[in-house]
Amino acid sequence: MANTQQSHQMANAIRALAMDAVQQANSGHPGAPMGMADMAVALWGRHLKHNPANPQWFDRDRFVLSNGHASMLLYALLHLTGYDLPLQELKNFRQLGSRTAGHPEVGHTPGVETTTGPLGQGITNAVGFALAEKLLAAEFNREGHAVVDHHTYAFLGDGCLMEGISHEAVGLAGAWKLNKLIALYDDNGISIDGQVAPWFIDNTPQRFAACGWNVINAVDGHDVDALAAAIATAKTSTDKPTLIVCKTAIGKGSPNRANTAKAHGEPLGAEEINLTRAVLGWSHEPFVIPESVYADWDAKAAGEAFETEWTLRFAAYEAAYPELAFELTRRMRGDLPKDFAQVAVDTVVAAHTKAETVASRKASQLALEAFTAALPELLGGSADLTGSNLTNTKSTPALRFDDEGKVVKTEGGQIGRHINYGVREFGMAAIMNGVALHGGYIPYGGTFLTFSDYSRNAIRMAALMKQRVIHVFTHDSIGLGEDGPTHQSVEHAASLRLIPNLDVWRPADTAETAVAWSVALSNRDKPTALLLSRQNLPYAPKRDLGDISRGAYVLSEPSDVGLKKKPVAVIIATGSEVQLALKAQRLLADTKVAVRVVSMPSTTTFDREDAKYKKAVLPAGLPRIAVEMGVTDGWWKYGCAAVVGIDTYGESAPAPVLFKHFGFTEENVAATVLAALKRK
Repeated sequence: MANTQQSHQMANAIRALAMDAVQQANSGHPGAPMGMADMAVALWGRHLKHNPANPQWFDRDRFVLSNGHASMLLYALLHLTGYDLPLQELKNFRQLGSRTAGHPEVGHTPGVETTTGPLGQGITNAVGFALAEKLLAAEFNREGHAVVDHHTYAFLGDGCLMEGISHEAVGLAGAWKLNKLIALYDDNGISIDGQVAPWFIDNTPQRFAACGWNVINAVDGHDVDALAAAIATAKTSTDKPTLIVCKTAIGKGSPNRANTAKAHGEPLGAEEINLTRAVLGWSHEPFVIPESVYADWDAKAAGEAFETEWTLRFAAYEAAYPELAFELTRRMRGDLPKDFAQVAVDTVVAAHTKAETVASRKASQLALEAFTAALPELLGGSADLTGSNLTNTKSTPALRFDDEGKVVKTEGGQIGRHINYGVREFGMAAIMNGVALHGGYIPYGGTFLTFSDYSRNAIRMAALMKQRVIHVFTHDSIGLGEDGPTHQSVEHAASLRLIPNLDVWRPADTAETAVAWSVALSNRDKPTALLLSRQNLPYAPKRDLGDISRGAYVLSEPSDVGLKKKPVAVIIATGSEVQLALKAQRLLADTKVAVRVVSMPSTTTFDREDAKYKKAVLPAGLPRIAVEMGVTDGWWKYGCAAVVGIDTYGESAPAPVLFKHFGFTEENVAATVLAALKRK
């Protein structure tokens, strides 16, 4: 253990690197890293279980920098402890192509566990990490074989606590009794606009205590021994997460900027940096770290010892429980079971054979019955809408915890796999991101499509981080009827399709829904949004099931409605409107107008197809008419001659009345096609 002087020098190394990197970039946030440096020494220097040589080692502790603007704290720690992050990368802070982006990015910098920056989401991701650890431990550990046994630590600041999502996360962490979650609060009283007291008067310790957390209050955030002792105490908790309130000074060491907003988001300036070096007793040139300090920080030997000890334990576990060891390894790799492809085919074929008329939300549940039975890693849930989202199955009992904080198991020894998130859409989405990042589970969760607005930034973060997270969004249009425009999604499908790396599916029937689920589960590097109907949808007979997974396919040709003619137009439709397109096709056939119907359940998937396939589905020279109960803007990129959509909000009325009112009738679609042909 480092002595007091060593600890001071270790902390000052972080402060110096933060000052120097921000100054060189002429951009960044030096104050928070300088204020949290001692917290970092206490955690990373004395408690954190990790291995710089193998950042992905399974049983490592997870560290989340929720106040991600303090990125130089994390980059300094990764560099000093021995990760593959050379000093030159710190010198290139915030520059194009460097591994030291303005905010930490998972998959971009070794040792970064999650992408943070949007405040509040990091601590919420941490709840997901801790939940995944607790569930995997309950599922796989056996007496004498604790192969899943690590903590999740998070640093967070006032901004994270002001964001509403933190309330959602804190409440769920307490309800789930996540005793291996330890949050260290950088209580410096400063945000961008200055002293927070006029606008942030929450009693944070009482708030966390009320949510079922242990609280270790008023710890000197610059006393490494006191901080380390608080962390040690937190680690003894068996039934509650812990908040450690660390009283700190933002910009610690800066004689003119400490404890002021000026330390937050701009370089200190060369003169102030020189003054700060003098105050800290740090006489070294910019980016120069003494070898003795490197030696004190070096975690490579300890990391190797941690992993070696665990590897021996896992070998004993593997010998005693080979099937469990194989399954845990498979799931942590993110591999699907070997028979998944066959399960997917069987599920789609069964849907096609039965040809049921059900709402696509029910079609989703039918597919989930098969997939949750075959994939024990599927971890579902809903934001208090289980009976509407239909995300529960026979294989996914409700997740519950007993009074001691242990995971309740079924009579068959299974853990619960359906989570009641409560009315917490944003929290659910960000927690699912944390679960996916941790590994071992594929999370999915449901709410109404209109409430995707609440969770949108977490959906965006999943896409940015390339995480396999599945959002089940039901009640996808004015077709939900009487609940009215507050619940009727109009712009949401188009809006979600704008998020890069997010797959969006709006299936038309049971087979398309089963395909959408199989594709979503196979997408290792992207999240998926499934947009599902409340109202029943008839099954659409299909020529072939093979092309559904390509996002769009030819559903019906003129010959299918008795016309031996080539099509003169193409109707493109999604979801519930596919039936409307088919009816319009038959109506037009009565007047000898030959039309092809293309079902496009996933525009995002179809857009990735090659030009040859796109041309085969949407031939050049034929007018294209899109039909979707949503805003029309996104459809013009397909060269449409017309779009039957809705560019206003909905109304409160029974669905059939609304369809007629807004022109979603076979007669109007047919008339729109004829009008487009006349203009050609």
